[in-house]
Amino acid sequence: MKGFIEWFRPNARIKRWMFLILVGIVFACYGISSIIVKEELELTQLLLIILSFIVGFTCIVIGIVFMQKRTMEMLIESTDSRVKNNRKHININSLIFNKKIYSEGPKIVIIGSGNGMETVAKGLKQYTDNITAIVTVSAYGKMKNSNVNSMPTEDIKNTMIALSRNEELANKLMNYKFKSGELKDITFNDLYFATLQDISKDFTEAIDNSNQIFDIIGKILPITNDEMRICAELENGMIIEEKDKISQIAYDKITRINRVYISPPNCRATPEVMQAIKEADCIVIAPGSLYTNVIPNLLVNGVYKAMKESKAIKVYISNIMTEPGQTDGYKLSDHIKAIMEHTGKNVMDYCIYDTGEIIPEYIKKYNLKGAELVDSDTQKAKSLGVRLLQRDLACVENGYIRHNPDLVARAISELICDDLKYRDKQSDPQYLLLKSKLTYEKQFNKIKNKPKRKKKKDNKKGRKSKFLDRYGNRIEAIKNTEDVKIKNREMLKNMEKDKEEEFIENFIEKIEQNKKK
Repeated sequence: MKGFIEWFRPNARIKRWMFLILVGIVFACYGISSIIVKEELELTQLLLIILSFIVGFTCIVIGIVFMQKRTMEMLIESTDSRVKNNRKHININSLIFNKKIYSEGPKIVIIGSGNGMETVAKGLKQYTDNITAIVTVSAYGKMKNSNVNSMPTEDIKNTMIALSRNEELANKLMNYKFKSGELKDITFNDLYFATLQDISKDFTEAIDNSNQIFDIIGKILPITNDEMRICAELENGMIIEEKDKISQIAYDKITRINRVYISPPNCRATPEVMQAIKEADCIVIAPGSLYTNVIPNLLVNGVYKAMKESKAIKVYISNIMTEPGQTDGYKLSDHIKAIMEHTGKNVMDYCIYDTGEIIPEYIKKYNLKGAELVDSDTQKAKSLGVRLLQRDLACVENGYIRHNPDLVARAISELICDDLKYRDKQSDPQYLLLKSKLTYEKQFNKIKNKPKRKKKKDNKKGRKSKFLDRYGNRIEAIKNTEDVKIKNREMLKNMEKDKEEEFIENFIEKIEQNKKK
């Protein structure tokens, strides 16, 4: 009954075909009734009855065919939430095509933690189902409540939400905080993973079970099952053994991080992680906190060796802004050099970095907090043996500069296509499917972002050029800044005039007073 009612929801696009079938039945019934009632028929009446039969059965056939087609579309839509917001411009062929692309898409391994991992995972799930997110696991043993052990699952949870087919529901569930009783201030995430670990043999199995329970796209793996801590040595020789305090202490001491290391140093990567890296078509080092979220993953025993031996394309997505306490004053080459100094060469083939075209006002907000735009010193970066790709990756989200998930995913997918083309694999199914998907996404984005046509009354003076569309906000901000400067100058001039007038008046009064004396 529930499925039947679903047919009548808004935008279901099935009611029209049901109505067409009813119209066809009416015409067919009219023809049948005319034959039964009338004993003698004239030629015009006979032609009218034949016409009503033709129209009726045509409507019935067309209605049934398109109703079945739409039913199949709804079936595929219900099993693929990634198209729920794009229903206006999809058809059955594209839906079936997308399902094939996702299942046969490239095998991509993402290494990292934090917002960078979430961003890359969220974007890539639009291109493939074969995603493996390898996440940092640290800070074991903290207790949020005397009854519940808080496991290091924050990054696992956020990545799980990013790869979920229903992000909104997963976010509400995993971040739900109990408001009363013994579990007060405990989140469902802590309770869930604590329970799951008790019924699983190890942490990897617990997370694997979560992948199945939440039906996420791809899979999430902890980098290691061993308890580990992320430690740092500053340039002044100070050792910090708590991950959460590394940035703050380095910032307060006004010194740089010399190196990071993991304790104990013999932590080994899980077999599942090693297998995923071995089978990968592309390995992505996600952006994020360089010394606490990016590099520690590569220090776990076995990871660097597996990456070095892997035939996959290795891509590093560079940060857009520096991070106070970690990468103060770092340029693009400094980020790449830091990774290589901790691991070795051959850990990345490509580095994708942002164009840096960001509205200055947002950069100023970061400057006030000690962060700045990462300078793209391409010549020095190229000398490190890494191929650089400049792409438009940045967006502003809730006042913060972030990587755009769609743009990052598209850049990675285009790189995979180009690599397959370079290896003369244009006839490879993976290349054909991914290339077609990229073409489809570009066409869809053109339709989605296509501006509404203006009325004919609008004249050329009201139109905006491409330059103004792209840089209008920045120009407006600069204009506003100049206006403020002009106003301030005018105010200063007025104040100076007032002071001069006041000085003259006082001087005249003193002269008059002296004359009287």
